[in-house]
Formats: sequence, structure tokens, C-alpha cells
Amino acid sequence: MGVEVGAQAARSRALAVLRIRSRALAVALLPAAVAVVLLVGGSTGHIAGGSWGAVSWIMSVLAVLVLLVAAGIALVVARARPAVSPTVPIAEESAPDLYRMVRDLADRLDVPAPSAIALTPDCDSWLEDRTHPAHGPPEREARDAREALEGVRGIGGAGTRGIRGLSSRPRRAPSAPVLVIGSPFLWWMRVGELRAVLAPVVAGTGPSAHPDIAAARRFVRGLDAAVAVASEPTRGPLSRTVLGGVGWVTRLLLRSCRGHAAEMERGVATAAAERAQAVDYGLRIVAQEQVGLAYAGWDRLLTRVALPAWRMGRWPSRLDVGVVAALTELSRRDRLAEGFASRLGERPACDLLEEPGTVDEAASLLAARLFHGGPAEPGPHWAPVDWQDYPDEVVDRKWRTDAARLHRVLDTLGVRLPANPAVPEADGPTLARVIDHLSAPPEKCEEGEGEQGPVALGEGPDENAVALGEGPDETRVALGEGPDATPVAPDQGPDEDQMAPDPGPVPGPHPDPQPHPHPGPEPAALAAPSRGAYEKMAMAEDEDDADLARGNERTAALAAGLTAELAREEAAAPAVTSAPAAGTEQQGPDRALWDDGMLPLFPLQPPRTGRELLADHVTAMVCCAAMDTAGALPGLDWLDGPSLLVAGERAADLGPRVLALVETGDPAPLRDWLRHLGVRPEKPVRLV
Repeated sequence: MGVEVGAQAARSRALAVLRIRSRALAVALLPAAVAVVLLVGGSTGHIAGGSWGAVSWIMSVLAVLVLLVAAGIALVVARARPAVSPTVPIAEESAPDLYRMVRDLADRLDVPAPSAIALTPDCDSWLEDRTHPAHGPPEREARDAREALEGVRGIGGAGTRGIRGLSSRPRRAPSAPVLVIGSPFLWWMRVGELRAVLAPVVAGTGPSAHPDIAAARRFVRGLDAAVAVASEPTRGPLSRTVLGGVGWVTRLLLRSCRGHAAEMERGVATAAAERAQAVDYGLRIVAQEQVGLAYAGWDRLLTRVALPAWRMGRWPSRLDVGVVAALTELSRRDRLAEGFASRLGERPACDLLEEPGTVDEAASLLAARLFHGGPAEPGPHWAPVDWQDYPDEVVDRKWRTDAARLHRVLDTLGVRLPANPAVPEADGPTLARVIDHLSAPPEKCEEGEGEQGPVALGEGPDENAVALGEGPDETRVALGEGPDATPVAPDQGPDEDQMAPDPGPVPGPHPDPQPHPHPGPEPAALAAPSRGAYEKMAMAEDEDDADLARGNERTAALAAGLTAELAREEAAAPAVTSAPAAGTEQQGPDRALWDDGMLPLFPLQPPRTGRELLADHVTAMVCCAAMDTAGALPGLDWLDGPSLLVAGERAADLGPRVLALVETGDPAPLRDWLRHLGVRPEKPVRLV
């Protein structure tokens, strides 16, 4: 009963959408109808008079113009390519068991089977209509059509060329939508759980096959695609004017049918859910719990584990395997999740694939493109990394790269190495240098030679520099010099800590010969220089960075210097290329169906603030010192990402101690932690 109610509601809403389309067509034909009436009335003598002839010609011209405009809008709506989700297509030859399971499920639900199966690097599943001519027919249907046509030609002897009106081109038959499955489901769920989760999704092919619902969906998708075409910025003045009118009309129609389209989709979902209740209902309740758990583990894996590797120019090639490890680790830590680990003894759904490793690699590369904007193909600056190599190739390199960047900025600020007669060889980068600089009281900044104060905008001939400090020992960090200086756009900010070639030595200190008359800045003035540094980089300053500038001038100067250094490195990094190599990929995302010009489509995290950057770099320096002087090792925590292993155990109490040093300038907690583990901060560390 519920199935029929939901289907009837969806059909009624679909008819409402189609009525809007009919009204738009009637409005376009109305001037032509009036013109026809006037012309026929004038020719038959029913409409006579001096002015009716002129009115008839005016209406005729108006009708022609309206018909031309309507035809142009209809052409744009018909030819605009609807948006398609980025997916990894799964051919039937590479997953026959999966296709068999989906078809058996469709038979049990008494609905048409999906035309194809694709995977998406997300914890969701849906049906997607790809019947638009721009998307091309599914491979299986195209092959069947070619075989059928060849059979007809063979029966006809001479073929169909001699038969008038019969084209040799196969006619496009209506096809069922494509089933898109979240790749984490295949690796975490068992076969029965996956079938229970997909039952409501597959059941949606029944209402989707109704002609009215299919026509309404095509109309709405066409309007949406036309709005996207009209919004493209790369157009000439005339094209922008014409497409502006097209966009206004299509937006008006889209707003008119938006409510009906939403209710139609809601009715389709209701009918599909009611139909799927008869299939594995009890198991589907348990499987829904696994959906939420898989989503939590997938989000944690991407933000804590995959994102640091992407920033280093490496992409983990087994993300779906990693989500299983992350959820298993969660089951071990959480008492509530103890029962989930026992499921691992059952057959996983990834066994339905012939080559799960290849599919996992393709989904992992697509995830890197969607969530980070990486290249489409592996290369020298974009190489895959296995989980067993992750600690050495990602964690160790990340920490040492951050530590090297931190000391480069300290060199730029003119911070001297701490003199230690007991360790004469400590002339390299040391942790003591960082701790002493951040923990020194603000009063010593004016007395110590080479110490710097707050960040300020450079003045004078070097307009591309950010001045650090006040007084005669003012230091500037150059963001670019000369007319060829590269501006840093907001989307090239410090949120991407990618590996980049060394941009070269940073310009040294530039003393300012004009002293400042004021002995010390006011609290409100401390934040203004920091804001100047961010304005110089075309970036917005975070409130935390303003508070950091008021609390510790030297910390704010170092944070702004790191932000500028990261921006310079990213500006000098080689541009990523998204063109795939021809003939080198057998299993990969269907890039022809979606535009990759706006990648990343789903950024994982907002740009990091100066406070966060400084804390990350100080943490990296501490970890490097622990590895080089106390025998610690880089490690991978499936839930928290890069971690420091001390005597085989994860050091989980380092973050609060680093924040105490960065935010308040208190080195005591961090020094106690270093003393307890036997870390020698005065010893130099190895950098990249």
C-alpha cells in the first residue's frame, strides 16, 4: 500500500513539473498564435481596418523573435550536459559476482536492474541517470546494439544499406540508471550487509522507469545544466549577454518547479523504501549501524591520515584497506564497538571484485583529486605510497621538512643559535634554539641583539617585504621582489603543506635606519602589524592570530614568517597536470563525464591559521629531536595520523605541551617531557 502511495505522489509531482514545461511552451507559442489569427482574419476579411494590417505585421515579427528566442533556449537546455558525479566505473568483467548480486536483488524487488555499477570514494550510494547523449550509452548496451545490428546485416545478406529509411546507427534505447556504491562499503561491510544496504537504492529503479517521472527528471536536469552553461565566465561580451538572458529564463523555470521536483524525489524514495522492506529487513537495521561507523572511520582516515600525505605530494594507494584498519582500531579502543571486530571473520563485500587492489587504487586516486585537487596521473611529484612505507616516506619527511622550514624562518628573523660551551658541535638546527626563542620574555626582545618583535608591513623601496620588529634592528621577510614577483592568491594559502623544491635562500635582514619614536607598542597596535602581513599575502587573518600577536610578539612574528614561507613555496611549486596519459590506464575514474576545473570539489579542512602552523612546525621539530637523540620512531596511528613512537608506545601527551609554549611562552611542560624521555634539545637534528 505504501509503495503505491509513494509512487502516486511522485507521479503527481512529475505531472506538475511537466505542466510547468507545457506552460512555458504555451507562452512561447502565444505570440505566434495571435499572429496567425490576425493574418488569417485579415486575409478572410473578418478583421478589416486601417491599423489591423500594421498590428498583424508587428505581431508576426514579434512571434518570429519569440520563437527564435524559445528555440535558442530549448537548444541550450537540450544540449547542455548535466552534471555527473565523479566515479570509478566497474565493468561487468571485473566484478561478475557483484553484478549478479545486484541483478538477483532487482529480481527479488521486481524492478529493473541498474544498467551499470560505479564506485565513489564516499560513504553513500545512489542511482544516477546517465542517459543524456553527451554521456554516451553504457558499454554493455552499446555492445549489444552493435551485435544485434551485425546480426541483422548478416540475415539481410547485402546488409541494411540498401533498405531505405533504415539507418545503420543503433538507436539509443532507454536504459536504467547507474548504481553508484561507496567504495568504503565494499571493504568494511559483509556481503549480506551490502545487499541489505543496497536494497532501497536498487528499488528506486522501479519508479524511475515511469515515463512521466523520467521526463520530469530530464527537464529539471536540463534546466540545471543550462544554468551552469550560462554561468561560465569564459565567454565573450556578446555570448555573455545572450547567455545572461538564457540563464534568467532557465532560473525562473527552475525556481518554479523546484518544490515539485523535491516532492517527486521524496515520493520516489518513499516508494523505494517501502518496496525494500520485504528484503533483509532485520539485517538492514544492523547494516545501517555499519554505515554510520564506516562514515566516521572514512572521515577520520581522510583528514588525519590521507591529508598529510597529499600535502607531501604522496597519495595512499589503499584507502579502502586503511578504513578497515581504522575501524578495527576503533573497535579495539571502544568497548561499544567490540562486537564489530567479530564481523571480520565473514566474507567481505570486496571479494565480489575480481581485482580489489586495482579498484582500491583507482578509488584512492579519485579521492585525492576530489578532496585535495591532486593530479589525475601519478608522476614525480605525485607518487603512490603503501601503508607499510607511510611512516618513513610521509611522517619522517613531513616532520623534517617542517623543521627545516622553521629554521629557515628563524634565520630570516636573525635569531642566533644558543651558545653552549658544553656542546661545541651544536652549530646546526637545534630544538633549544626554537624553545629559547619562543619562551624568552618580551622584555628581552629589546635588549637581545638580532631578536625581533611584532610583524609589520615593510615601508620604503622594498614594498614586497613584510617587516618584522620595530626599531633599528627591524627585519623584513621578502614575499617577492621586482616586477616579476608572484602574487599569492587566497586559494594558494598555507592550507596545503605540499612538498616543493627549495625556492632558494630567503633574503637576509634589511636594517631600517629610521628609529621609531615610541619605546613600546600599544596592545591594539600589536595586532595591526600581523594583519599587515596577511594583507600583503592577500589572505584573511584569523582571530586566533590576532590574539597570538597580543600575547607574544615573537610568536606572532614567527607564525607570520611561516605563513609567508609556505605561500612562497606553494607559488614556486610546479603546476599540477590533470591530463591523463593515453593508453596507460585500465581502471580509473570516468573523467570524461565531469569537469575537473574546480578541484578540489570537497576540501577537507579550511586553511590553517598562523597559530596552527606554528604549533605543527614546533611539534615536528620536537619529533625530529626525539628521533635523532632519544631513539624514537615515526609511526602511523589509524585514527590520529602521524604519531611519535617512544619505546613502541604512542606519545599522546605532546600536543598540550607544545601549545603551552606557543600560546603562553611557557617552556616548563615541554622541557619536563623532553627530560623524562631523554631528549637532548641542544643536539643538532637532521633535516631534509
